[in-house]
Amino acid sequence: MTGELLHWRGEGVSLALDCTGPLLPRVLHWGADLGEVTTAELAALALAATPQPVSNAIDTPVPISVLPEQSVGWVGTPGLTGHRDGAAFSTAFTVEQIERHGRRLTVRADDEAAGLSVVLELEMTESGLVRQRVTVTNEGASVFLLDGVLPTLPVPTYATEILDFTGRHLRERIPQRQPFTVGTRLRENRRGRTGADASIVLAAGTTGFGFDCGEVWGVHVAWSGNHRTLAERTSTGVSLLGGGELLLAGEVRLAPAESYRSPWLYGSYGDGLDELSHRFHRHLRSRPQHPRSPRPVILNTWEAVYFNHDLTKLTGLADIAARVGVERFVLDDGWFRHRRHERAGLGDWYVDETVWPKGLHPLVDHVRGLGMQFGLWVEPEMVNPDSDLARAHPEWIMQTGARLPPEARYQQVLDLGHAGAYAYLLERLDALLSEYDIGYLKWDHNRDLIDAGHSPGGAAGVHVQTLQVYRLLDELRTRHPHVEIESCSSGGSRVDLGILERTDRIWTSDCNDALERQAIQRWTGLLVPPEMIGAHVGPTVSHTTGRVHTIDFRAGTALFGHFGIEWDLTRAGEAERDRLAAWVRLYKQLRGLLHNGTVVRSDHPDPSLWVHGIVAADLSQAVYAIASTATAVWSPPGQVRLPGLSPDATYRLAPLPPGDELHAPTKHALPWWDAGVELSGRTLAVAGVQAPVLFPERLVLLHATRR
Repeated sequence: MTGELLHWRGEGVSLALDCTGPLLPRVLHWGADLGEVTTAELAALALAATPQPVSNAIDTPVPISVLPEQSVGWVGTPGLTGHRDGAAFSTAFTVEQIERHGRRLTVRADDEAAGLSVVLELEMTESGLVRQRVTVTNEGASVFLLDGVLPTLPVPTYATEILDFTGRHLRERIPQRQPFTVGTRLRENRRGRTGADASIVLAAGTTGFGFDCGEVWGVHVAWSGNHRTLAERTSTGVSLLGGGELLLAGEVRLAPAESYRSPWLYGSYGDGLDELSHRFHRHLRSRPQHPRSPRPVILNTWEAVYFNHDLTKLTGLADIAARVGVERFVLDDGWFRHRRHERAGLGDWYVDETVWPKGLHPLVDHVRGLGMQFGLWVEPEMVNPDSDLARAHPEWIMQTGARLPPEARYQQVLDLGHAGAYAYLLERLDALLSEYDIGYLKWDHNRDLIDAGHSPGGAAGVHVQTLQVYRLLDELRTRHPHVEIESCSSGGSRVDLGILERTDRIWTSDCNDALERQAIQRWTGLLVPPEMIGAHVGPTVSHTTGRVHTIDFRAGTALFGHFGIEWDLTRAGEAERDRLAAWVRLYKQLRGLLHNGTVVRSDHPDPSLWVHGIVAADLSQAVYAIASTATAVWSPPGQVRLPGLSPDATYRLAPLPPGDELHAPTKHALPWWDAGVELSGRTLAVAGVQAPVLFPERLVLLHATRR
């Protein structure tokens, strides 16, 4: 079937597609807006982009579709891999039908020889994101063993650098750069969850690209299980970014007429990383299920009491929490049967009668009586071998053959592909949400899925497990639409757009050290908007690093997310509580701006000085933070640029209490600090203002208001 040349435009992005002829769609251009383009010019673009054959290559140009195929001469990574008992390993799809609805394309193509069909969905969102997914159906008479589906998007050869991320527990989202050279930069995740070391965005850009400069293209796989991303450049200069689910051996065996649908692969283009990031933020905020009520101040009890649950202690903590302005009180791990330590009880989702003889009602009623919401921690996908559940149903534990995987945190994984296990969890969670006035679930997931076999038989089970988790979350949200859910996974090990379709925020990291959080939140925010980033004020001495930070540095760091507290306030002094209450008041005053505005970051030549902020959608105001993360390279630190404001408007820039105190190795005042200064948005973005001298691990806040 013959298609057409298409050109979609949105928010400064163009996507030009060649859908002519029998082959799957090819991308002619993905990047900066081309403006109004005629069909004749699109045809000329297609002609102008066609390379000439070179020596020792096939005699005709190789058309690279969004699902690259070996059959046309492509020798890079195929878009679809699999086989039918050794045959049908290479596909040659012919387009049979194309449907177009606005900026959404649905293409059906068949390969009669391989006995396969695909439905390719390709669209541009209102924010300018490009996303695609593929449904593969076995049209043959025998089983087709699917190894993987990997849709791609091309980037130009002048994208010379790659940025991706690694990380670990307590230090997620560590950026790493390298040249985009010939070969394949492949990142594979086999943890059974997104992973603390996952590259949540794989980006390629022009040399030296930063937050506010340089063209950059990035992709994200919206999937919460095993996945892979790649940046591939061939010796002919073809450059692709791609990603999809990583399927374990034999995990998807398509019987006749069975189908597999890949997760969405998202692509974002920007003039600088901030613009790339804005597209993800605007997309998430445009969804009907996106949280829109003011994000309540949270107190989570974990670092206050750990497993030592006591009604008197917890009600006293709730009293103090209410006085400092907390709006949601979350009871963490330790409330259910046998859970006096981390080695027992997971899976026994009944309130522990020995600790809570009247159930959770006394605590819930007390919290609700103080005007706060009540939240509860759960970890449904895990089970301790030392639990009533494991003893009663050992067949519900994921295992390969007759062996159990090695334990992690004294845990195994509950096989949600087993109908009985799924039904048990649904009944228990539904019962808890029905009995108690619970407005929030902190949904944890504290170990990798290693050697994760589905019993009986021991076949690989991560694919099914991921789908069943989605199903469980969807069903609970249907039954209890008022309940918000946080995705927590050893902190930030399940951060992706698949889980965020079903949850209202992520727990960014188990590390509440404000210095570490500056980096973790900075890079998590590339994908996730502030209102979905859990950011808490920890105690003076960090639980995870032993560092000591001022309350202003801790609270000022938490301000730029979904603000919360992870601290035993019963041990805090009155002065500390009063200072914390001042920050809570500021958060409540600003959260309309913080959670609806545009995130901006400024590239500064001193790596110890970080500048970031949020600008109101109507450009009427902005809040910026200047954070000193280490001893400065030079002192004074020079001028910092404050981007994002209306160029032609005048703004008054002034320090913002309580983030206005200068703690610095100098007794001399910064001349503009006390009275503030009035400058145009253009001047603030281009010339900037002199930054204050600060001790390491301190920050200040600036407020810009349009005159």
